[in-house]
Amino acid sequence: MKYLRIIARLLLGGALIFAGISHLTTARQEFQAQVPVWLPLDPDFVVVASGVVEIMLGLGIASFGALVPVAGLAAAAFFIAIFPGNINQYVEGISAFGLDTDQARLNRLFFQPVLVVWALWSTGAIGYLKNRFAKRES
Repeated sequence: MKYLRIIARLLLGGALIFAGISHLTTARQEFQAQVPVWLPLDPDFVVVASGVVEIMLGLGIASFGALVPVAGLAAAAFFIAIFPGNINQYVEGISAFGLDTDQARLNRLFFQPVLVVWALWSTGAIGYLKNRFAKRES
């Protein structure tokens, strides 16, 4: 189980680094299409900033040591924070990343909680939180 967790963590870290780089390069316009129109920020700024954050999260998750569970918590929070963009893509019927049907966009919504759990489980973030709260209570 330990090795499965490490493999899952490294895969997630690599995926975040890849996604972050694509935010800054090849998929920048597709990511801009996902920024909700009601968000009062420049879509390009949102895409660039979230790309930088994804790269940093990926590096933290793929590293070793005390940073890993903290990066896992931050990644879980990030996945929750970007969920409105996925909802917006579904509600507005925006095609991007091969999600060109309502069913495909709806299916994607169910993957976001999987990412949250993946980040928490693979990094040991839940155990980290339990230990932090246990130390406070004693």
